[in-house]
Amino acid sequence: MATIHCLGTGLVGSYVVRYLSERGHLIHAYDLDPSRVEGLRNVKTHRVDLNFSVEDISSAEGSLALNMLPGAIGCVWTRALCERFTTIIDLSFSEITPNTTFLEADEIGTRILWDVGIAPGLSNMLASHAVRKMGNLSSLKIYVGGNPTEPIGEWKYMAPFSPTDVLEEYTRPARILRNGLLDVVPAITDRHIIEVPGYGKMEGFLTDGLRSLIETLPCSNMYEYTVRWPGHIQRFLDEVGDGSFDQDAAMRAWEHDDETPEFTWLMVQAVSEEGEVMAWNVIDEGGKDGHSMARTTGLVTAICTEMLIENEDLVPPGAHPPEALPDYAVSRIITEMKSHGVIIDGPEIDL
Repeated sequence: MATIHCLGTGLVGSYVVRYLSERGHLIHAYDLDPSRVEGLRNVKTHRVDLNFSVEDISSAEGSLALNMLPGAIGCVWTRALCERFTTIIDLSFSEITPNTTFLEADEIGTRILWDVGIAPGLSNMLASHAVRKMGNLSSLKIYVGGNPTEPIGEWKYMAPFSPTDVLEEYTRPARILRNGLLDVVPAITDRHIIEVPGYGKMEGFLTDGLRSLIETLPCSNMYEYTVRWPGHIQRFLDEVGDGSFDQDAAMRAWEHDDETPEFTWLMVQAVSEEGEVMAWNVIDEGGKDGHSMARTTGLVTAICTEMLIENEDLVPPGAHPPEALPDYAVSRIITEMKSHGVIIDGPEIDL
């Protein structure tokens, strides 16, 4: 079993720590408040402050680090971790991505696998598989959202991960592909109603979730949409527009409530240049081991971690997005997610 250093024990990070520790790995968990994972078998918690640096990381053995910090500080920490670790999994979803800032990673022998969540993450893997099966794509559409099973409260929403990262989704310009050309549009554009299986009409709008796919996937038209209950994003736009938006109040209102039923939905639809279609639907309503976004994101992260422990050559030195993983790795991820009760409908990933 391996020694793994985990930075961040929030809603998703704590799920990953718990999963890996139950598999017998020794975990060093670092957070301002690591209470979610305190007392777990095989877990040593490290309560840190804002002056925490890579030099403060435990000197215990272990060459693998998981960066599960919020995106605003994630990029800084991935670079810092390169000084100490040879294998890094980056789940921070920072706006500044490792492939643009760690060009020397392959030269120093460091392996960085980044964006290994559900979307980006599993969505990238499915889209890449579609290209391997069908060739160049005419279009790719990705819809994803973690929401309460019914609209609740004034915002009709609660955040399944860091509320500050949610807010960044709403403000960061969205990069898309139109007719083979990169286009940058304001977030929350192309709003439209979409039918979510089992839940009814919800609202999709463009956000900046394509990331690496824009450069790695041969596709003419590519879009990613965040999905919310109707009314949520209109309230946000109204309050920002009239100057009444209170970020602190919104962060409190969006705080996750473990007692509120919720679900995560992902849809990936790829269309080839010949009109052939491959599509997947992923739905989870959580379980005894965690809420749905923690499970669907955390399972992808944890399974990738174990695959890299078993075979560090799964990816070569350098910074790699999730679509770089081979089909056999994607097949294993899907199989293990299904074994935990996650519903994944769509073409099988045949080896």
